[in-house]
Amino acid sequence: MSTDSGHGGQVIEYIQDRLYLASYDSAPSSRTPFPYQLDQPKSPSKRSARAQPTTPNGKRRSPVYFTVDDTLLYNAFHADFGPLHIGHLYRFAVLFHEILGDPANSDRPVVFYSKTDARSRANAACLVACYMVLIQSWPPHLALAPIAQADPPYMPFRDAGYSQADFILNIQDVVYGVWRAKEESLCGLREFNLEEYEKFERVDMGDFNWVTPHFLAFASPQHQPVAPIPMNTPEYNALPSTISEVCSSKLPLPFKNVLAHFSSRNVGLVVRLNSELYCPSYFTAMGIAHLDMIFEDGTCPTLQMVRRFIKIAHEMITVKNKGIAVHCKAGLGRTGCLIGAYLIYRFGFTANEVIAFMRFMRPGMVVGPQQHWLHLNQGSFREWWFEDSMREKLAQSAPVTPARVSAKKRPSNGPVATPPNNSHSKRAALGEIDHNEGAAGYAEENLPAPTPGQPRKSHRKDSRHHPYARTASGHLALESETTKHGEQRSHRSHRQSNESSESDEEIQLRMRAKRTSRSPVASPSSRSISYSATVTASYTLADGIHEDRENWVDNATPKTPVSRKSGGGAISVNKSRSSPRRVTDSTRSESRGVRKASNRVGSTSTSPSRATRVVQ
Repeated sequence: MSTDSGHGGQVIEYIQDRLYLASYDSAPSSRTPFPYQLDQPKSPSKRSARAQPTTPNGKRRSPVYFTVDDTLLYNAFHADFGPLHIGHLYRFAVLFHEILGDPANSDRPVVFYSKTDARSRANAACLVACYMVLIQSWPPHLALAPIAQADPPYMPFRDAGYSQADFILNIQDVVYGVWRAKEESLCGLREFNLEEYEKFERVDMGDFNWVTPHFLAFASPQHQPVAPIPMNTPEYNALPSTISEVCSSKLPLPFKNVLAHFSSRNVGLVVRLNSELYCPSYFTAMGIAHLDMIFEDGTCPTLQMVRRFIKIAHEMITVKNKGIAVHCKAGLGRTGCLIGAYLIYRFGFTANEVIAFMRFMRPGMVVGPQQHWLHLNQGSFREWWFEDSMREKLAQSAPVTPARVSAKKRPSNGPVATPPNNSHSKRAALGEIDHNEGAAGYAEENLPAPTPGQPRKSHRKDSRHHPYARTASGHLALESETTKHGEQRSHRSHRQSNESSESDEEIQLRMRAKRTSRSPVASPSSRSISYSATVTASYTLADGIHEDRENWVDNATPKTPVSRKSGGGAISVNKSRSSPRRVTDSTRSESRGVRKASNRVGSTSTSPSRATRVVQ
């Protein structure tokens, strides 16, 4: 539910009686009208028992207001304004948890607010939704549900370019990109180092960011001369080969930080996409391979180049278990193309999700036409993964000699989903970052506030009265269905045991009874199926002979000819229920020379009345 405040802003209830998202023209105070009167009684069917006020009505304290508009600033390149990156999210979470952990705020609602301009509203809403997904382990649809009611809708994000934006990302793309990365263990705050992130993202300190645990994006170092130094020469041997030698060298500080960090973090390959601005021998002297895959600034790579990059990167990650550092001049556009292509190839991101996630880790990645390029080729990248996976499975299934070592099996690229909430731990509603991340599920008592217009039905008194709560109806339906199938299997096995005890004479009589009960005017193309454990299949062969395939015995009675109207080679299959009672009745009718229509079995007639008799 959202309401306009007296200051011209908007207030959205995110977690009932606890967390609110708001926007104000001016800083709110204790006298700011709060649209949610917590002292008013509410229907118990629309709220959880845990959300009941802990103090008497009329004694609830005023909300706690906080904002990050003046502290967490987005450093725009040109016309871009967000989304805020992972370092901003970490600082927001620390501040938010400090407010929640203060005993003085235990019974007070918390209002996270921003200014009313479109950019501030979008960044604040995206920050809260990403917090719920990444730290509180909410599935993305629940994290997006409260902000879906915002009026006016939130402003979409754009690339870091000069021209008019023709490719936009919304908050949903960012949230789903972060969620998918979290599910694939590509993004998390448990191992996140805020100090290191904020230090090395600066241009004067190296300008690099880890996008995933295996991919690092950075701006090109600049140092003269740029020509490679031949190996096994005095000049090459004089290059720094250890971290201590790098730190004591006369290289520029950004270049020093790059070499030292790459060596300490097990980077095995550097891929250069721009023209030469430094000597690559500095990397090879440190034991880091260097590869040039240069193409023009602002353009997109060829698919052959992408295929080569993916093959090299995948081998470096899976076989050598080392990281890959990719750079162009700024480490944004061309770098984002290749890293994004691999993430789509390996983990099945959509183009929007991978662009949004990379900008969440390193703002400004993928610019201009490169966004459309990723969108147009995302299907090809996924097909490559499918082809490579099938090729590897076939290679592994092929017979090999004992001396041959089978290739290491890669993890499957299957769909991802948030695991169900099987956790019954008593962790805090909105606890510490380290404890919440990676939990088995989200806490049910802190689901988002019910959105307007949703039904609120309850199946029992002790259930949680919340539109997102789970019910036990699925289990009951499963048990009843299982019981039903169990009875059917028991009935079939009983009938099979009775039929297996028949003698050879009874089998001959039953087969003869089935032949005599067929309708002579039935169309071979039509059929009436009655399901049972025993099935008789009749085949019309090319020579026009009708033949029973069930319970074949030697020296069987001669086959009766059938009509040739169906044409040579046509096959019609008739399934009939075999019952000892019906066999007996058919035998009696045959001996008396009287055919009973009510006991006809396996008739191919399409008449409704006959079909009814077969079912009965």
